[in-house]
Amino acid sequence: MPCPPLILLPGLLCDARLWRDQVAGLADLAEPVVADLTLDSSLEEMAARVLSLVPGRFALAGLSMGGYVALEIMRRAGERVERLALFDTSARADTEEAARQRRGLMSLTRRGAFRGVTPRLLPRLLHPAHLEGPLAAEVRGMAERVGRDAFLRQQEAILGRPDSRGDLARIAVPTLVAAGEADVLTPPDLAREIAAGIPGAALHLLPGCGHLPSMEAPEAVTALLRDWLAVPLQGVPEAT
Repeated sequence: MPCPPLILLPGLLCDARLWRDQVAGLADLAEPVVADLTLDSSLEEMAARVLSLVPGRFALAGLSMGGYVALEIMRRAGERVERLALFDTSARADTEEAARQRRGLMSLTRRGAFRGVTPRLLPRLLHPAHLEGPLAAEVRGMAERVGRDAFLRQQEAILGRPDSRGDLARIAVPTLVAAGEADVLTPPDLAREIAAGIPGAALHLLPGCGHLPSMEAPEAVTALLRDWLAVPLQGVPEAT
């Protein structure tokens, strides 16, 4: 029996490196495909591009901005998603203050040089234990590869995202919600809110992790996803 497709959605300023270890660690259970979320400036466009990647039904996992896109896909084509995993994300829209700050950062980026993941931003992405060494360098490298123009498109998409809390109760597939215990960008309470809103969702908090647990604790995240992929589907046939 062929493995079912698994679409993996990166976060802001992230590329396929974010999910590298999970692509390798899940290849015997699924056919992982990392979507490119650098090309569009709205969640609707991102979701449409993702939906064109594979035919039929698929498993879907997203981190941070990737979680926003995953929730948009559930609104647009939830019948195609057979299971859902949301990492370090939020079901809420930006507050007025957050939107103001985001617009200010976009304006600065348009006027000046693109700075990517700065020393000031890095502690908001990684656990303190990971701020020195190769992992920090890889996070900075992802941002450099994504670049200025894609960063602006992604920020525009995030800025326009809706409040998804009212949609959570309609999600009726096996759902994993997870977050780093030390995530300061999307704190664990936001993961708890999502898990509480989705019937039957499983919640996991990952110790020693900040906002990027798929890189900070790759083996733990892969293990969670392997268990999630093994959850039986109810009421619908397994994808073949």
